[in-house]
Amino acid sequence: MDKVYDILLGNIKIGTTGFENADPPMGVVLGKISFIADTFDYSFFRDYCVNNGISFQEDSELKLIATNEIPDLHVFDASGREIKGLAATISGMDDDEYLITVEGIPYPFYEEEFPHHFKAYFKTGTN
Repeated sequence: MDKVYDILLGNIKIGTTGFENADPPMGVVLGKISFIADTFDYSFFRDYCVNNGISFQEDSELKLIATNEIPDLHVFDASGREIKGLAATISGMDDDEYLITVEGIPYPFYEEEFPHHFKAYFKTGTN
């Protein structure tokens, strides 16, 4: 069974992710966000960034946004342990999907929490 991680912005749960993709050498995991409400969209994230002094890039016509680090963005596993890295960001667009990326997760925690990504990377011989 795949793990599901809760995504919180401040104290508000905004959705979940399975962290389907990774870059193990960089300590990176990323995954599609399954939002718990339709209100979490381009306008929500744009307003959040503006109101909290977080820089971002956008295409307002496409309703596309890519945030820089969001300090109050947190991810937790089922046991309540936080997945911490150097930065957590959100990117996506209303007509497609949104992704969460956590960068710089330290070892050995990365290998312990994401053994499938770690093993797949070394199995492909891309190291």
